[in-house]
Amino acid sequence: MNKILSNIVLITGASSGIGEATARRLAADGHHVVLGARRVDRLAALVAELRAAGHSAEYQELDVTDIDSVRGFVEAAHARHGRVDVLVNNAGVMPLSTVDALRIDEWNQMIDVNLRGTLHGVAAVLPLMRARREGHIVNIASTAAYRVDPTAAVYCATKYAVRALSEGLRQENQDVRVTVVSPGYTQSELADRGGDPQVRAAVRAAAERLAIPAAAVADAIGYAIAQPRDVDVNELVIRPTAQN
Repeated sequence: MNKILSNIVLITGASSGIGEATARRLAADGHHVVLGARRVDRLAALVAELRAAGHSAEYQELDVTDIDSVRGFVEAAHARHGRVDVLVNNAGVMPLSTVDALRIDEWNQMIDVNLRGTLHGVAAVLPLMRARREGHIVNIASTAAYRVDPTAAVYCATKYAVRALSEGLRQENQDVRVTVVSPGYTQSELADRGGDPQVRAAVRAAAERLAIPAAAVADAIGYAIAQPRDVDVNELVIRPTAQN
């Protein structure tokens, strides 16, 4: 097995779910993880746990909808370590409802976090990676980037956009690797807030039957990052075997 080189890895939405699991996996692999989210109390507890286990980690408060916050997160890590090797654009929200419910504030929240937040991350790290002629951007999409279901039209639209952005970014860059990871039902807090209450309950029930652990998605991210610099794993779709 090839030895994994230690990277400086920035992870957004790292206070729970896939982001938290990715932090645990990559820190255990020997990478230095820089964790960002709004819930700094959770980040502080996670970093303390990782450090107690002998891993290398730090955190900073982050709001991916604010470009200045994202730039500050990236620039501070770059100033401390001299480089940013990997960005995992993970932050996301999923308040589901039918379009005719006209929950416009929640539409805008999904656009701001899922799409604009991903773009903000790309904008902050891409110049640094291009200057070094290496780097890796991992964007978290969803199986919703490949199919549209009732009650999920706007969420799917944002995830289709993340997938399209990732492919365009890949084609435009020969030095920076780009991976889009698309999970299906995964154990997380994604469906716990917002949206139509009946839809939220149905999604929770489906997740209880089907959901894979967030660690399974983290393992896929770890696999993509561990490949040699000249190997770019472009798309990974990870879903429960029983999910249609």
